[in-house]
Amino acid sequence: MRMKIAVIGGTGLIGSQVVKDLNAAGHQAVPHSRSTGVDVVGGGGVDDAVEGAEVVVNLTNSPTFDDASPAFFRASMDTLLAAARRAGTGHFVILSIVGVDRVPALDYYRAKVLQEEILRDGPVPYSIVRATQFMEFMEAVLSWTASDDSVRLPATPIQPIAAKDVAAAVADVAVGAPLNGIRNIGGPEVFPLDELGRLTLAHKGDARTVVTDPGAGMFGAVEGDVLTDLDAHLAPTRYADWLS
Repeated sequence: MRMKIAVIGGTGLIGSQVVKDLNAAGHQAVPHSRSTGVDVVGGGGVDDAVEGAEVVVNLTNSPTFDDASPAFFRASMDTLLAAARRAGTGHFVILSIVGVDRVPALDYYRAKVLQEEILRDGPVPYSIVRATQFMEFMEAVLSWTASDDSVRLPATPIQPIAAKDVAAAVADVAVGAPLNGIRNIGGPEVFPLDELGRLTLAHKGDARTVVTDPGAGMFGAVEGDVLTDLDAHLAPTRYADWLS
């Protein structure tokens, strides 16, 4: 059955691929974002974006990762859920993070937990897809603590997943019945983050040394092995293949 699906944040890394996957499967997936005139905080264009949509997929993200992020998720979810209720939407999907509720030291993770809670308590049947860390984010992770000759990284266990596999999983959930719960997805391998950094730099021919530093960067605030889940739905792409 062909479905009309509004993909909010549909022009970004994951959203654009979700739109592509859904349309290739015969559905009518329409991308919406600030660039198409949709303001999820102020509400402009939101009612038009979700009108007639059987499913709303919300892939918008906070512009910052600090203590301002909860306000973004509160405002955007309240706006989108109210519009989805008015439109009679039967399924609302968001993308979250594996282990997000187990890292209270990070403002952004607490904000994503808030987003999940608002959805669970809201008026529309829902699904939450929690993914492990994207392979595509490794460049940013390296940049946070880089100097001319080294990069400092903790040995936090990471289960990298390719963005294309995340998008495929989100698209699959979007066309199914609402989970009214969570589906975890992850990459097929687990690495200590410092080792992942060494693999990445070696592949690029970058001679900088990775120094293991338990407190370095955002992931230095992560205690224990909480960002992995080998019982999740495992994606096919391995990190070495993605690098190549």
